Amino acid sequence: MAVRFSNLDVKLVLEDKTRLKKFIAELFKRESQGLQDLQYVFCTDAYLLEINQQFLDHDTYTDIITFELSPNPDITEGEIYISVERVQENATAFEESFNRELHRVIFHGALHLCGYRDKSDTEEKLMRQKEDEYLSLYFA
Repeated sequence: MAVRFSNLDVKLVLEDKTRLKKFIAELFKRESQGLQDLQYVFCTDAYLLEINQQFLDHDTYTDIITFELSPNPDITEGEIYISVERVQENATAFEESFNRELHRVIFHGALHLCGYRDKSDTEEKLMRQKEDEYLSLYFA
């Protein structure tokens, strides 16, 4: 099992990476989802927009894009791209700290890989509940 973090054209210092990696692994365990390999890539708005256009045929900015790469639905191998600029903008808009909003997005991507969706109002409500649950556990 490996959880990795990398920066692409952005400066971001994650506090206590070891603890965060262990917590993400625990999230997968709590959700009964196997975890083989997970790469988080922190990037710019422009880079994430390019991914959104190329792979999802969307011409909009977003804070996160999640790719499941495993052929086995029970074992996660994935990549999660996060726009640091978009997270900062959302933190300001939601009157939240950057650190807490960043962790919300980190957990959001992991939850997508565990099978949670957010397309309908009901799905979005459940996703927010799960994000809040993991934020409370992490920042307790």
